[in-house]
Amino acid sequence: MTGTQDTVAALQAALAAEHVAVFGYGVLGGHVSPAQRQNVTLIWNAHRSRRDRLRGYIQSAGGRPVAAAAAYRLPFKVTSESSAARLAATLEDGVIAGYAVLAGASDPNLRRYAAQAMQEAAVRAVRWRDAPPSEAFPGLPAGALSPKPEG
Repeated sequence: MTGTQDTVAALQAALAAEHVAVFGYGVLGGHVSPAQRQNVTLIWNAHRSRRDRLRGYIQSAGGRPVAAAAAYRLPFKVTSESSAARLAATLEDGVIAGYAVLAGASDPNLRRYAAQAMQEAAVRAVRWRDAPPSEAFPGLPAGALSPKPEG
């Protein structure tokens, strides 16, 4: 893997998104049904694993991984199973956005890693929402699409 500044910055963005996801799943875990708790734990551990792997990639590229904050401001208060599911979907959207730049890295292994992480997050977001995505490329800014979609 090359240690370019752009690659490290893309890795840091993905890492920051994983930090938020790990924190957010910790918060929402207390508001899901006992039946969902095991699923939340599995997803939380998956985000922790990706976070740790990204740290390794950054260090291998000569960077210093961005540290997690002690706490994050969530977009809304979680008070029920419904708001927990909404937060989980929102967190997954953030993960997709966090990996979007990394998916364009020059290293094919990083592109594959980012694409897989985005795919997993998109599937989880759909499951949490119980609805298909509202955009064709979640996490990718509309201005990045070329040619511009007709609308």
